[in-house]
Amino acid sequence: MNPDSDERYLGEYHLRELISENALTRTWLAEQVSVARSVLVDELRPEREDQQQLFLADIRAKAAVEHPLVASVYEAVAEPGQCYYAHELLPDATLQDANLAKQPLKPARLAHLLRRIAEAHLLHESLAQATLPTGLENVHVDEQGLIRLDNLAIAGPREAEQSQRDIVHLGGLLQPLVADHKAGTTRLFTLLSWMRGEGIEAPLTWTQVRDICMQIEQQLVGPMPVTVPTKPAIRTSKKPPVLLISVAGGIAMIVILVLALRMRPEPARPHVPSSIGSDALLIPDGKYPTPDGTEEALQAFRIAAHEVTIGQYAEFLELLETLAQDQRHRTFDHENQPSSKTSHLPDDWEALLAAAKARATWNQRPVTLDCPVVGVDWWDCSAYAEWKHGRLATQEEWYAALRMELNEPSTIPPAGWQSISAENSDRTPKGICSMAGSVSEWTRRPAPNPANPLGERKWVIIGGSYLKPGSNALTREWIDDRSLRRPDLGFRLVFDAS
Repeated sequence: MNPDSDERYLGEYHLRELISENALTRTWLAEQVSVARSVLVDELRPEREDQQQLFLADIRAKAAVEHPLVASVYEAVAEPGQCYYAHELLPDATLQDANLAKQPLKPARLAHLLRRIAEAHLLHESLAQATLPTGLENVHVDEQGLIRLDNLAIAGPREAEQSQRDIVHLGGLLQPLVADHKAGTTRLFTLLSWMRGEGIEAPLTWTQVRDICMQIEQQLVGPMPVTVPTKPAIRTSKKPPVLLISVAGGIAMIVILVLALRMRPEPARPHVPSSIGSDALLIPDGKYPTPDGTEEALQAFRIAAHEVTIGQYAEFLELLETLAQDQRHRTFDHENQPSSKTSHLPDDWEALLAAAKARATWNQRPVTLDCPVVGVDWWDCSAYAEWKHGRLATQEEWYAALRMELNEPSTIPPAGWQSISAENSDRTPKGICSMAGSVSEWTRRPAPNPANPLGERKWVIIGGSYLKPGSNALTREWIDDRSLRRPDLGFRLVFDAS
């Protein structure tokens, strides 16, 4: 929109493109030169200098928000002739995009997103922060399915009715995004109607929205109770509307059928969309070279383009916390997992997650939520894969994916420790990242070491490691213990082709 923007700087910010403007401000896509990262810069128009104090007051309100889901404010500058602030650039994809494309979300996924939105609003509420209403365009979802929110805090007192207005507003906006005829559809429609004030006497609070979403998520994980979502502390009319009675009856019939179909020994699995599966690459069936120099016929499968990240694994742990309330936290455990293993927390998890959320350092290395999760053993990886309806790759599948359109795997330059979203040359022609470096990866089953083909079959770790100079995509290790954990050991998932 502005051909001269490439030559303009505000402080250390190189202005690349004018994104939007109004009577008060201009918003730029910019590069923060000192750290080589893309940011957004909101600039107060020079002719509106009389509004500088109000502009700065809004920035101070935004900077006071400290929540992992809400976009961060990096810096504000007010100098003669220029007034601006830099803030986090969130993923392009928003719920508004999904709405316009008529791509509804499965109820389990939408309940999770709404719960996270409620948690952010509870923070604003606890700090008495005024905010603009949350729209679908303010809810960003990245390629891994992680949700981030625009920072909508503004200066001024928070009105007493703001939470109620926001809940009603969002209850209407989300209605078209609920996928029809899916597990949980009716429950989510019911919640959204309550948010809009339909069928209840007292308006919902953000705490109730969060708790009901947790109930819906929980119900979609295990055997579903024959009820609609519980309404804690909500006063309903003595004569519920006929529509809600019909809904409850319909849910009861559906649940009875579901329970009948689920009468089997193993625990029920949740049907949640796989955030990794959405970027998994298809490897067609056929004969493929193996890392041991032979050939093996493989069925078609899909493999994730990158390792499971810290942010993705954090969502898994959140679900386990919810399941623990009903003693179902072992739902996804492998049948052979040792009874002595009672947790799937990675090594040094608290410090790792805190550093990732703050974009700080861990083990003297920069870390974000998009860095691969490490410090996990084979049992942790297996449980996560079970949750995502995936599995670990065999070494043969991993190697087949590596060799797609690539004659010589050793030519891929290994990468050091890095975020999976970073631009790097450690990728195959098919776009599979970090096979030659970053972190090594667990595989699915034991195999003999070709150096001792008659020896014991051991568990295989494959791929390069940032801690092992000279390692690359052809590197393999054979170990005895599936409980091994290391700061350079992670995993990625594969899925059935269909």
